[in-house]
Amino acid sequence: MTAQATIIVILVYLPVVFLLWDFLCFLLVGERFFQKKVFRAIEMIPLLYPLFFLWGEFGTKNNCCGGSATFSPDHQLSIRVLVGLCMIAYWYSSYKKKIAPPLIEVIVNCLLLAGIGLNIFVAFQIRDWYFWVAGNLPVIILFIFSLVRNQELLAASMEEYDWEAAPPLQRFCLDILRLKSIYKIPILFALCLPLLTVLAGILLLFGQKPDSLIRAFTDTYKHGLSQWDSQCEGVVCGGHFLCTIAAKGHSPLVRPLRSGVRAGRRITCNRQLLISNAFEELLEQRLPGLHRPVRRFYNRIGVQIHRHYGWFERKWVSDLVYVVMKPLEWMFLLVLYTFDRKPEDRIAQQYMSAEDRKGIRQSVQRILLQTGIGT
Repeated sequence: MTAQATIIVILVYLPVVFLLWDFLCFLLVGERFFQKKVFRAIEMIPLLYPLFFLWGEFGTKNNCCGGSATFSPDHQLSIRVLVGLCMIAYWYSSYKKKIAPPLIEVIVNCLLLAGIGLNIFVAFQIRDWYFWVAGNLPVIILFIFSLVRNQELLAASMEEYDWEAAPPLQRFCLDILRLKSIYKIPILFALCLPLLTVLAGILLLFGQKPDSLIRAFTDTYKHGLSQWDSQCEGVVCGGHFLCTIAAKGHSPLVRPLRSGVRAGRRITCNRQLLISNAFEELLEQRLPGLHRPVRRFYNRIGVQIHRHYGWFERKWVSDLVYVVMKPLEWMFLLVLYTFDRKPEDRIAQQYMSAEDRKGIRQSVQRILLQTGIGT
């Protein structure tokens, strides 16, 4: 491990060790081991984790091939707003000298509990122990400490309130706040639901959906809570997306010739697919500078196809793609016959496995030897 890597590991994990030790002492003796003023600078490092969720990149696209968005691109605003509100609640709880009005105090405590729940769901979504230990766990511990501090301030401020003169809503909030933690925490968790419902209603004005906080996790590929993994079944990464789809149409029209191998998986090959891949191979060999932007453009098309791959599993859609691609197939074939000395050989060799290519070479050599040409 290099010196820089060692420093990074120490900076990331040392605050975690301090926090875990502090939390263990709190559970055993009821007091934190480290003084608050001394520990404030160390606490700042784990809090960079939620800041990343405010301004960092979750991924801008759902993609079956390669890295996919951690949270649904269409619903990331809901996650960012909730993280921001939870952070505001934490910082307010950390620096306040006395409790807020009862309604605000209930909302702040609900946001802290929502932040704890959100970190648990994020840990399941990312499914990486490094992020869980270095990010989610420290934030959860800090939020618990804030809840405890709020309870201590509340206990010290109870005599300041005139229970009889308080309005009904304020009195209801005070009744919740003065409960023992074993009863108060479940009630506050239950109150998180109407609070998040109000938040979702406000976010409707910004293009979010009522269930965006849920769909941010579920409308993704290949993550812990993803529900769209089935859309990636049968998706072959790389290669000619459109032509691969076209080859899945009705056999009398698309005329499949044989199976092929791409990225270690079997695919159905028709002549259109073989010609298209042969054209790209020729372009890559003769004009690599032109091939790269063409490939990038085609990959962008493929990403959009992957997002709606279920539509392209229908045979009539494949038939339509096959017909639309036909003029391009003729153009590719014209280029191959113009600039390649053996176009049909190049076409025939597309999507063959290494073993098949080796077998063909051996067969050709054997025929040449038998006829005396190869001597």
